[in-house]
Amino acid sequence: METRVAVMGIIVSETESVEKLNALLHEYGKYIIGRMGIPYREKNISVVSVAIDAPQDVIAALSGKIGKLEGITVKTAYSNVITNENC
Repeated sequence: METRVAVMGIIVSETESVEKLNALLHEYGKYIIGRMGIPYREKNISVVSVAIDAPQDVIAALSGKIGKLEGITVKTAYSNVITNENC
């Protein structure tokens, strides 16, 4: 299985969607290298970054699901680091 390293940049402007976001991140937890969330209280938003190492279709699926959440935007940057892992 071929995996890629990527970083997702997530902006949360609707706090009501945070529980759903956390549930998705938990669901994909085995692929997540690390995550960091920063509340930006002056703007009433949160900025979250997620480093992930997964097959490209898994990364795209997670990004798509996050992007459908109300009040949340996501952008994904893919690295050139590709690894072939045995299942």
